[in-house]
Amino acid sequence: MAALIAENFRFLSLFFKSKDVMIFNGLVALGTVGSEELFSVVAFNCPCSPARNYIYGLAAIGVPALALFLIGVIWNNHTWNLVAECHKRGTKNFSAAATFLLFGSIMGRASVAPITWSVISLLRGEAYICALSEFVKPSSLDKFPAENGAEVLAKFPCRDVPANLTKFRDEVTRRLRYESQLFGWLLIGIVAVLVFLTKCLKHCCSPLSYRQEAYWAQYRSNEDKLFRRTAEVHSRILAAKNVKQFFGFVALDKEEKELVQEFPVEGVQPSPQWNAITGVYIYRENKGFPLYSRLHKWAKGVEGNGPTPEGHELLFLAS
Repeated sequence: MAALIAENFRFLSLFFKSKDVMIFNGLVALGTVGSEELFSVVAFNCPCSPARNYIYGLAAIGVPALALFLIGVIWNNHTWNLVAECHKRGTKNFSAAATFLLFGSIMGRASVAPITWSVISLLRGEAYICALSEFVKPSSLDKFPAENGAEVLAKFPCRDVPANLTKFRDEVTRRLRYESQLFGWLLIGIVAVLVFLTKCLKHCCSPLSYRQEAYWAQYRSNEDKLFRRTAEVHSRILAAKNVKQFFGFVALDKEEKELVQEFPVEGVQPSPQWNAITGVYIYRENKGFPLYSRLHKWAKGVEGNGPTPEGHELLFLAS
């Protein structure tokens, strides 16, 4: 049981696998901060009306965060690798715990931008004040006029209040901004603790040494760059051949002519080969030698995604 738990926790290595991931997350966070600032200046406008404030304030925080979360899920390559894996092979190679951790890894990566948005919104406080001003209890305000209620409190974020209520508006605004910023700092603290624990678990459960893990990260990066570059050239040459066959000639610039002459393309890869290199990859060792990707495994002629008598597969997810 302990061994199974240890194997499954190796999926947590998806987070902060390399410096590239940390840089990307930082850029996402900075971009989100800039977007939130722009939104607050240009778009945010509290209605200052009972029942509308609450909906508008929560929507100003939640809807952009939801949109950023969905965009993060869509942009994550692991999302589509998982879709391809389920479509082509099912989830028979994953335990329930491993599947849960895989989903958690995708969701966690996609949460960088929405969490940043929520934190900045809470630290600014405008949306929180707009949403909750009407719910402040008049009895909690010293000498607040009894004839005024939620309808007047809802106008406090817009500063459209009688002169005799100015001091109450300042007190309500200060109180709600304090609560909003407190929740923002607490959210930062919770996220920081979770990231710290994740990195600790990742390093404790990793079956690889630090140097081999760094090499694996470099290999994945180089393989991806070379694959994309080669695929772009291959598709261009193939397209040129097909266009030439249709028209009898093809208009190529100097660089493209050199590519066609240097790299002869005879055909396309069959679908089984594409399927073999597509999907979720779990770190595998075959006869003691590591296989760093699905492409690497295909090139070595290793079939399947499960353990074999001559190979050993570790539940260690590639990022």
